Amino acid sequence: MSRFNTLKGVQDICPPDVLIWQEIERTAREVFHVYGFGEIKIPIIEYTDLFVRSIGGDTDIVEKEMYTFTDRGGRSITLRPEGTASVVRCYVENHMHNLPSPQKFYYSGPMFRYERPQKGRFRQFYQIGAEAFASESPRCDAEMLSMVNNILLRLSIGNLRLEINSIGCKVCRPRYREALVSYFSEKEDNLCTDCKTRLRSNPLRLLDCKIETCVPLKADAPLIPDYLCDGCKSHHERLKELLAACNVNFYENPLIVRGLDYYTKTTFEVTTEHLGAQKAVAAGGRYDYLVKEFGGPATAAIGFAMGMERLAALMSENPPKDSAALPIYFAPLGQRAETITLSLSEKLRAGGLGVEPGDGATLLKSHMKKADKLNAAFVVIVGDEELDKGYGTWRRLSDGTQGEIALDCPDVVDNFLRLARCPEEPVR
Repeated sequence: MSRFNTLKGVQDICPPDVLIWQEIERTAREVFHVYGFGEIKIPIIEYTDLFVRSIGGDTDIVEKEMYTFTDRGGRSITLRPEGTASVVRCYVENHMHNLPSPQKFYYSGPMFRYERPQKGRFRQFYQIGAEAFASESPRCDAEMLSMVNNILLRLSIGNLRLEINSIGCKVCRPRYREALVSYFSEKEDNLCTDCKTRLRSNPLRLLDCKIETCVPLKADAPLIPDYLCDGCKSHHERLKELLAACNVNFYENPLIVRGLDYYTKTTFEVTTEHLGAQKAVAAGGRYDYLVKEFGGPATAAIGFAMGMERLAALMSENPPKDSAALPIYFAPLGQRAETITLSLSEKLRAGGLGVEPGDGATLLKSHMKKADKLNAAFVVIVGDEELDKGYGTWRRLSDGTQGEIALDCPDVVDNFLRLARCPEEPVR
């Protein structure tokens, strides 16, 4: 056993599993770009107060889960537990509100929370997310949800369920908050320790509790759709019309409140029944007050994030093929051939062709075994006889077909590219 192992709750992503991650990232980027989202890079570390103020001091993330430390300058620093707060901070700090609206960004990278590791949940976990600023219209919500839906469709992940809700705004939420407090106060003795605290500080999060003793208590709780103001009702109804127009299937779930304080109006989750307790693979919502709270102008916004680990787990049964499968393996026989094939390999790589040059001291039989293990399409054998003629002997591993190819001519790169591009076609 190695002296060094990964920390609890973190993991290495190695081949071939990393191919799934690359496919998720590639697909998401392609969809983001056609929707007009540009990439933004945000820091992994931020001032702690950024997350306390945005996420909420009474949330589990801030109270129990953040990786926070004091740096050498005596400042409280936190490894980012989510991406939205950092993007909003960047938007305000760089005066992006002065640019033409809407401003639309996507990001990807690791997040950190000190949670109990379980299937689909890690202490260092990866997210891909997106944020859109400066549109109050439910059309923006529908576009965001349609984009999420298209990413998941292109990844061919089935059995997913999009659930939506509205959690109101500053106008209507206080009345709903009072109704929740009144309802759960009568059941306080049966609430878990955390929910007893939430009853005073953040009663909406009582609806988000997964503790077995608390779940039944929510059965007859007042539901926020019954308390929405006219503006929030109109926004939600229009969102549903637009989702239908975009052919996005959805379900209304009045218990979706999300665990972060900054959400307003639209909230949503994409869930699955195939990851145990960790059902959400993507989630997000509207946050129309956060930019102003960070010192910027009043700016409506909406965003989401999807969990890479959970998506990868759902794709693991049908992983993508390795698009980087090796086209050419050079089998040099002797030092002279090793020198020539190494030089030629560099020319071919510069031309965009994947090549692996072998060791000149290796026997041909061993070369062939190695090429097979590397999943090469062709082996090009180069010995003294081939060098004297100026031609290498190529052999297609799929069927044993073989022929000759020039090793030193003006079109050598193009010749090898033609050979590699059609591995199942006859080569002349």
